Amino acid sequence: MSPGTVATAYKELRRRGIVVTRGRGGTVVASAPSVASRRPPRVPEGLRDLAGGNPDPAFLPDLLPPMRVAPGASSHRSNPRLPELEALVRTWFAADGVPAEQVTFAHGALDCMARLLSVELRPGDAVAMEDPGYHHLLDLVQALGLRMVPVPVDDAGIRPQELRAALAGGGVRTVICSPRAQNPYGGSFTAQRRDELLAVLRESPEGLLIENDHAADIAGTPLHSLTTGGLSRWVQIRTVTKYLGTDLRWAALTCDPTTLARHDGRLLLTSGWVSHVLQDTAVRLLNAFGTRTLVDDARRAYAERRAALLGELELRGIPAHGMSGLNVRVPERDESAVVNGLRSYGWWVAAGTRFRIASAPGVRITTAGLEPADAARLAENFAAVVVESEATYGG
Repeated sequence: MSPGTVATAYKELRRRGIVVTRGRGGTVVASAPSVASRRPPRVPEGLRDLAGGNPDPAFLPDLLPPMRVAPGASSHRSNPRLPELEALVRTWFAADGVPAEQVTFAHGALDCMARLLSVELRPGDAVAMEDPGYHHLLDLVQALGLRMVPVPVDDAGIRPQELRAALAGGGVRTVICSPRAQNPYGGSFTAQRRDELLAVLRESPEGLLIENDHAADIAGTPLHSLTTGGLSRWVQIRTVTKYLGTDLRWAALTCDPTTLARHDGRLLLTSGWVSHVLQDTAVRLLNAFGTRTLVDDARRAYAERRAALLGELELRGIPAHGMSGLNVRVPERDESAVVNGLRSYGWWVAAGTRFRIASAPGVRITTAGLEPADAARLAENFAAVVVESEATYGG
């Protein structure tokens, strides 16, 4: 057969997701995408849950029932977004300097990412991912048949040199990162880190940047967004589940015109629009008296609780990370020993294995509901467990 015929056959097989090209690793038959989820184990009865990553219910406003929504004569497809909510969203992004010329809605952040990845990429394409990173997002990328390229993170977020290496390796067409409240590490972009990352991303201008600002108003640190850097393909996603209600499955995104057209085009072919009942609920919550006060109180409380645990751990010589957000990550080589050891003291924390691709072990502790008065006891118990674990390893 002629080389051209073979090349065409390989190209079609790749397009259909039947084979995957791995650079110098050659072309191989693609494995069936996994649809399993790294869901956390159920919290044992009687334990204090510090594993869920959820906000403190005390800072969530009461869900307001929607006003009666008239069915109307025209389809919601022709008017998919409530003008009042769209105006609120534009103001929300613009307050942090994020471009807001093109905005749209989705059924939560993961719904939005799934749609974007599906229209932008094909099975076998590579996605640069934070490592450690959000476990549901790791599952989603794998289920779509995409290849994860891990990029390490630190207290300032995803690391520039490692991102450059990932992009130089070939095949990476999308980068997903969190500008603050990185889950589980807690990293938050500084202005310097933002500028360093933008310099790297400009070396690959054809790729799509997906910035997930999931904790936005309660992250506890200022936003230094990559979306302000003049990239040609970009999107920032924000959701309200962490501060308006965990069951309020609504997200807003702002993006470049091409990304908007592709996202909304696929949305039109599936659910068509985000329910106007849900949109009305979001509007009423955002405009409700006291919502802003609750959000401000939550931001301050979460920062105080996070800092309290970090301080108590530091006093006992235990390094930990949590510059922003609702979680603290503690590096520990024996995750199971720590999780089981803390269980004996009445605490339930998350083993880091479901958050990792290639990074070192550790555990995640959700501090959103951990009062500062309890931080010392948890840190003391943690130190005792570490001593027991080191004794098992022989020092």
